[in-house]
Amino acid sequence: MAFYFRLCALVFAVLLSAASPLYLVQANACDFSLGNWVLDDSHYPLYDASRDCPFIGRGFNCLRNGRPDQDYLKYRWKPSGCDLPRFDGVNFLERYKGKKIMFVGDSISNNMWQSLTCLLHNAVPESSYALSTPTKYLSVFTIPEFDVSIIWLKNGFLVDVVHDKEKGRIVKLDSIKSGYMWKGDVLIFNTYHWWTHLNEVQFQVGNETIKNMDPMEAYKIGLTTWSKWIDANIDPSMTKVLFQGIAASHFEGEGCLKETEPEEGAQPPYPGVEIVKNVLSSMSYPVYLLDITFLTQLRIDGHPSIYTGKGTSYVDCSHWCLAGAPDAWNEILYAVLLGL
Repeated sequence: MAFYFRLCALVFAVLLSAASPLYLVQANACDFSLGNWVLDDSHYPLYDASRDCPFIGRGFNCLRNGRPDQDYLKYRWKPSGCDLPRFDGVNFLERYKGKKIMFVGDSISNNMWQSLTCLLHNAVPESSYALSTPTKYLSVFTIPEFDVSIIWLKNGFLVDVVHDKEKGRIVKLDSIKSGYMWKGDVLIFNTYHWWTHLNEVQFQVGNETIKNMDPMEAYKIGLTTWSKWIDANIDPSMTKVLFQGIAASHFEGEGCLKETEPEEGAQPPYPGVEIVKNVLSSMSYPVYLLDITFLTQLRIDGHPSIYTGKGTSYVDCSHWCLAGAPDAWNEILYAVLLGL
């Protein structure tokens, strides 16, 4: 009887995946996007950024920058319908021995990349590692013992950006020429943050240059261009593709200043989220959405705030302290990759 139910569940998942590729790996699994933050000082933080990860960027190491409270380090994400498996860095490295995992995106992507490199290094602290920056847009973290490379490629829009002497910066919404650089056994894409910071930017579709375009409309066109590129150029049998969902920022009112606890309860719809879900669900390539929006909406306490190392006049309510919320994103990534 148990076999019968497992067989029915498998058939149901296949039928769902045929209808919507987004659900290929989600149909018969826990929804990690809904839940609450639980204080767990017996297991968290997962590392000490200053002691365990000397390569962590200065702006993310909030303790080193003088943040006095420490509870923000100790929260665990608890999905409503299940428990996330504990992050096992050794298992991760063994599974991806000889592989390349590439993050492609903006500074929020960098936040997640730095978290993952720290988690992996902390799992095998006696193993040597190498961190290189072949170009100003490319950062490569390797652990030679496992021949694993964790890469971050800076690309805020995913679509092309050109600089015109007369018109300034132009985002070409229907063009991708940098895709040849997107190479890895696992690709984790992200774009959103820069679309909300569009001062004196023009958009171009075909030969038409557009001023004062609604940022979310531009985001939809650009993300659709990316989705079509993935469908046309990536082999699903060779490469796993994930999309790092939108991480919430907290600039309303007094922003994240002096916040020391997560929020609770329902949150309002966040701009851009439905665009992401609609674009991904229309793709023929099965892309997994790492849906981190709700869990980051709750973490108003997780930002660097004035503890970026740039002085108290600079308040950062977009990026995230490490250790902190991005570690949960990688715990979800680990759970997802276990099932792919």
